[in-house]
Amino acid sequence: MITKGKVYLIDVTNRDGVQTSRILLPKLSKTLLNLYLDEMGVYQSEIGFPTLKHEVNYINANLELVELGAFKRIHLEGWARAIPEDVELAFKNCPKIKHLNLSVSTSEIMIQGKFQGRKTWDDIVKGMYNAVKLAKELGAETVGFNAEDASRTELSRLIEFILAGKEAGGDRFRYCDTLGCEDPITIYERIHTLALATRFPIEMHCHNDLGMAEAVSVAGAQGTIEAGVDSYINTTVNGYGERAGNADLVSTILALKFSHGLKEKCPLDEHVNLKMAWKIAKYASYAFNIPIPINQPGVGANAFAHESGIHADGVLKDRANYELYSPEDVGRGEPELLETGRIITTGEYGGIKGFRYVYSKLGIEFHDDNEARNILELVQYANLHTQKPLTDDELKFIATYPDIVRQILTVTP
Repeated sequence: MITKGKVYLIDVTNRDGVQTSRILLPKLSKTLLNLYLDEMGVYQSEIGFPTLKHEVNYINANLELVELGAFKRIHLEGWARAIPEDVELAFKNCPKIKHLNLSVSTSEIMIQGKFQGRKTWDDIVKGMYNAVKLAKELGAETVGFNAEDASRTELSRLIEFILAGKEAGGDRFRYCDTLGCEDPITIYERIHTLALATRFPIEMHCHNDLGMAEAVSVAGAQGTIEAGVDSYINTTVNGYGERAGNADLVSTILALKFSHGLKEKCPLDEHVNLKMAWKIAKYASYAFNIPIPINQPGVGANAFAHESGIHADGVLKDRANYELYSPEDVGRGEPELLETGRIITTGEYGGIKGFRYVYSKLGIEFHDDNEARNILELVQYANLHTQKPLTDDELKFIATYPDIVRQILTVTP
């Protein structure tokens, strides 16, 4: 009898989500998302690019937060190309990084179209092998290796690629449906074949160009689980990502927890806390400045709205008549108070009295004005950095970790 694996979540909002065209995400906001993902029980966050100069201070600051105990369980992982030069640069820039995903194109159309004769298939496999091996030698605890455009790569080649990465010491293989061209039935068959042939954990990384990113992701996970190995699904908060986006974090969790078939076939990591859904979705919407669609599963304004007579009557008698899950399941249902009278805020041009008043409302007091001014200065810079009013959690984070925040806000051109 095949032992069942489990489904773990690797959120890539801070790498793939921020690659959304015409959108920017401040480093402070990326840090708060990492903290929220940890609170939500997500296994790993792809925090960014350790080879990219403007990411280095932010990444190192977050790795320091790990040492300070700010993160409970989550792995903070960086993305780089699957070449030794990138691996060396990643460790040079971020010596404390412990988790990496290394990526290279594997489809013939990309090998020909992108590399244009500079690389062969054998070069691709050899380069990935050397990169994974080097990452382990330099101290990486886990290394995932990614096949970009795996959907358009022959299964025989993918099997060769996986076995080479496994031999090099890799921990997971990422199957990238880069163009979002897969369907649930085909992906199940392909992933099940790969998992049986390699006995190796597989990550699903699916884009939403055909509107099926979540369906394809969970179908691929099922193919892996039913082969007896663990599965990992890549998600982004609110489905942000390039072009039409990626698999939405909350929708993916809802599918795994409430689909009549999947909840038995694909056991989800027990650490996942769905009650964080409302909080993290709202924060990401605010930080990215992208409204949540009204019909977004779980967190949209109409997710629990009922108007037609039969539906309203039924849900008032028993919510299970017309709701698969309750507002409370996703962290909703509590009233949210909105100040309508006098409001004191603090930010880029705030003064010491208003600043101390705002923090006192958050339950934070300072010994004297000098201590308060040090934090006020950071709050001013943080407001300039985010270009929007700071949230209560951001203000608390600044007061708790001022030295870390100073590093996050610093970019050295």
